[in-house]
Amino acid sequence: MEGGVVKGILGMLPDRICLLLCCSKITENAKKSLASLKRQNPQLEPTLAIVQAHNDHLIQEANKNFAKEVGLRIIHICLPEGSSKDEIVSEILRLNEDPNVQGLALDLPESLCSSKVLNAVKPEKDVDGLSSVNLGHLVCGDVYDCLVPPTVCAVMELLENLGGKTVLLVGAGGAVGAALQSVLQREGAVIVSCPWKAPQLQNELRHADVVVFGSMKPNDVPVSGIKPGTTIISCSHDMLSEKCNYGQQNPSAAENAVGSLAIAMRMQNMVKTMERWIQSHQYRKWNLHCLKLQPLSPVPSDIEISRAQSPKAVDVLAKEIGLLTDEIEIYGQTKAKVRLSLLERLKDQPDGKYVLVAGITPTPLGEGKSTVTVGLVQALTAHLKINSFACLRQPSQGPTFGVKGGAAGGGYAQVIPMEEFNLHLTGDIHAITAANNLLAAAIDARILHENTQSDKSLYNRLVPVVNGVRGFSAIQLARLRKLGINKTDPETLTEEEISKFARLDIDPSTITWQRVVDTNDRFLRKITIGQATTEKGFVRQAQFDIAVASEIMAILALTTSLQDMRERLGKMVVANGKKGEPVTVEDLGVTGALAVLMKDAIKPTLMQTLEGTPVFVHAGPFANIAHGNSSVLADKIALKLVGEKGFVVTEAGFGADIGMEKFFNIKCRASGLFPSVVVLVATVRALKMHGGGPNVTAGAPLKKEYTEENLQLVADGCCNLQKQIQITQLFGVPVVVALNVFKTDSPAEVDLVCKIAKQSGAFDAVPCNHWSAGGRGAVKLAQAVEKAANQKNSFKYLYNLELPIVEKIRIIAQKVYGAQDIELSPLAQSQVDRYTRQGFGNLPICMAKTHLSLSHQPERKGVPTGFILPISDVRASVGAGFIYPLVGTMSTMPGLPTRPCFYDIDLDPITEQVEGLF
Repeated sequence: MEGGVVKGILGMLPDRICLLLCCSKITENAKKSLASLKRQNPQLEPTLAIVQAHNDHLIQEANKNFAKEVGLRIIHICLPEGSSKDEIVSEILRLNEDPNVQGLALDLPESLCSSKVLNAVKPEKDVDGLSSVNLGHLVCGDVYDCLVPPTVCAVMELLENLGGKTVLLVGAGGAVGAALQSVLQREGAVIVSCPWKAPQLQNELRHADVVVFGSMKPNDVPVSGIKPGTTIISCSHDMLSEKCNYGQQNPSAAENAVGSLAIAMRMQNMVKTMERWIQSHQYRKWNLHCLKLQPLSPVPSDIEISRAQSPKAVDVLAKEIGLLTDEIEIYGQTKAKVRLSLLERLKDQPDGKYVLVAGITPTPLGEGKSTVTVGLVQALTAHLKINSFACLRQPSQGPTFGVKGGAAGGGYAQVIPMEEFNLHLTGDIHAITAANNLLAAAIDARILHENTQSDKSLYNRLVPVVNGVRGFSAIQLARLRKLGINKTDPETLTEEEISKFARLDIDPSTITWQRVVDTNDRFLRKITIGQATTEKGFVRQAQFDIAVASEIMAILALTTSLQDMRERLGKMVVANGKKGEPVTVEDLGVTGALAVLMKDAIKPTLMQTLEGTPVFVHAGPFANIAHGNSSVLADKIALKLVGEKGFVVTEAGFGADIGMEKFFNIKCRASGLFPSVVVLVATVRALKMHGGGPNVTAGAPLKKEYTEENLQLVADGCCNLQKQIQITQLFGVPVVVALNVFKTDSPAEVDLVCKIAKQSGAFDAVPCNHWSAGGRGAVKLAQAVEKAANQKNSFKYLYNLELPIVEKIRIIAQKVYGAQDIELSPLAQSQVDRYTRQGFGNLPICMAKTHLSLSHQPERKGVPTGFILPISDVRASVGAGFIYPLVGTMSTMPGLPTRPCFYDIDLDPITEQVEGLF
């Protein structure tokens, strides 16, 4: 209770005026406190929900009146009088999850106030303080972690100088009785508890200094012998009558019913609940408990390492990093979706430092950017005690079952459980596949229906009569406005307007939207659809792309909110009409349906590293055929959670010329963020390849040039490293080179690479052993990144968006790839002209190019020069917000090799464990 209120106890006065004064004082204090909270939080609307299961309108009105006086919004849930406990619990659970309700109180008959019902209320919303969690704190004396039940507060408000006095509690059982005993004992009273029908009741009444009736007196129980001057207080459910009648046999006894005073105290508790709610919604310091690693030598397989570690329960991890219980949606034991509401809660929290991990031009085996990303955050958080978050892409099942394997990192720098990371995760890619293919089906169906129906018939089916009423849907009204038809009654459209509205007149030869599947399947690269007789001869050639190449995946990665995602989905251009105008998803009327399919996918998935540090996994666009970065939303949420001095480490796919360039020119434009430092990952193996070493082939043993010391090959190959450093410097961001060390690398080779990197303009170059040692092996890298992040940053974009499309392509080709010039095919040039006419010329560029060379030819290693970059086609991802030129013969559907990874993947039918995944 408030110290001032307790100090001002007015004694054991029976006078009703005294009670009214107490109520008035408490209400006024609560009103002032709440007004202060509202001034500090202008958008706050404190809301108390009361679940009622009786027909006592007097109590309901009293709660409403007190709440109005204090300034609270109140919601009354009036359940029927005969409601069961299960029905009440169901309503409580619903209110628990309502983010607009901060406090929850129960007005129930005593028969319904069981522990099952009382403990259904979330402790943080428990205004009446009757849950076991709250009572536990109260009994243990943790007064700052609990609320005293309003009835108990009211009783104590009417009493003073209790030391040594005998207080008789009659019929005061359950949670209120327990709380009352605890508080009275703390005040020094001698407590005697007695049921109504106890034989000793009359005797106890004669000796008591204070009598508290906790429930209604049974009619057959007499109350007599109360000594003069005894204070009598009624806490029964019928407490608003302010009539007790218990002391009528002794007129000198002081009688008080807590009634209105208890309701005033409830409002006071609600204000305290709001204070705690506001405090809980402010940024919380991390209380992260990292997991211990015991690296083995030789290093076991990735899946063996993952299984040897016991991950924390994801709700525990969420609490450690300051997430609220209503901000996560748990998937199993180790994964959880994080709700976007967190961004609103922490909108005033300064962002942490932003780190991008990129790489040199890789071998087909990959050079370990994901491993470096994970190792770096393990070093920062588990070893340097700096808050950090890794933000990674969700892997496609194409590479997982194809050649490359999973993407959870490797060795002792992994996201765990790695099989859950690599297989399905929380279903985001499946949601993208469903949304993408629904749209593809809608396109072909619309063409079929337009080709086989008259204007009138088509219009009648698009705008049918339902229950005798004909009306446009919201998305159809939007199309009418786009067409300049300002009508809302379907019966008023002219024949010309009907035709204009009903017909999209899609030119099948211009359809750019393809079906997708998350499998490497080369035989879907070109298909024929519509061959069944039911499709009435509408046959066309089409293709499947891999799911992560869908524009919907790019939108997921670049969107900043649910509303933004819906708008982007609606803007997607899927084809052109026969008059040359773009046909959008909004025109097809499927925007809302796609948003519904994507409503859960928009939330980042929380996981953890081997050392128990947090990871967001979200979105997974390829970097060679898309923009190759994890989501803007994951980065934004993580930057708030780590705090101003923390670090968020995200990864860009493939080499800096591909993923990093797109990160800066596309993702940074969408997010408004830019990194403090770039970590450029290199390996001796890849540098030897660029220096003239033999081909590196996935699945084949490495040649001796890669397993034996060869300083000349390393020195010659460092030209690629130097070029990638120069590319980073084009954007004005400090770069730290992370040399991912393999056991076959010699000390001399490692030293040579670090020396050349520093001479070439890197802020620092650090050998890393996180694969074999975990975060401890990346501590020096973490220290270098921390120092580099404090350097002057003069970030700038590579090109101005207002430049013509061709000029933007040329700038990337010449400044980043090192090309002499570009050459557009007639098809590419016509597409550029079309997109410029349609108003899409000011979008950034997303080059679809091989990742195995700076040029368009995968076999050209090192730093090719003097080449002409061929642009075979140009397409527009208008919803995602970029133009993507296809360089050479880029395929958007990978194929399976002779021996895919799936040969080694199996399931143990006894343990249900996945085997062979890497």
